[in-house]
Amino acid sequence: MQHLYILMRYYQATKPEFLLKLHTDPATAALNTVTAYGEGYIEVNQVRFSSSVAFGPEGEVTEWPVESPADITSSLLHQAAGLSEPVRDPMAFLDEPEAAPSRPANAPEVLLVGTGARQQFLRPEVLRPLLAIGIGVEIMDTHAASRTYNILMAEGRRVVVALIPPNGESKK
Repeated sequence: MQHLYILMRYYQATKPEFLLKLHTDPATAALNTVTAYGEGYIEVNQVRFSSSVAFGPEGEVTEWPVESPADITSSLLHQAAGLSEPVRDPMAFLDEPEAAPSRPANAPEVLLVGTGARQQFLRPEVLRPLLAIGIGVEIMDTHAASRTYNILMAEGRRVVVALIPPNGESKK
């Protein structure tokens, strides 16, 4: 099992907020890693993004069309998790009248959602479709989601993260 050694350094900027820089060990260098975050940005693999992003350990870091937690829909969570909307066979009810939706082969174990500077829970009906197919969804502030993603990714877990950049609102 790979281990991620996270050394935290806090830098005091001209503003009273602190910025956090995350350092990873070379074993995870080829994987998408959150390397820093601060007011209005997220840095992945030392590339700065000022908009919301979604990504897993491998593949592209994609822009996620979300500006605030209120914008998040179940369709956008499917997109962040790398899943297409489930297409059901209209005749499937004949074979299995109460069949639950099936989990796609490429589905992550867990989707982490960073909601900005503060944790803001999502409505249950937004989460229900992913939970129904066995994908865990964890909602936390972007700072916690970034750190949790780096740790789970380094452990080799199938994890995807969707992050809204912190915008300077105070943590309560």
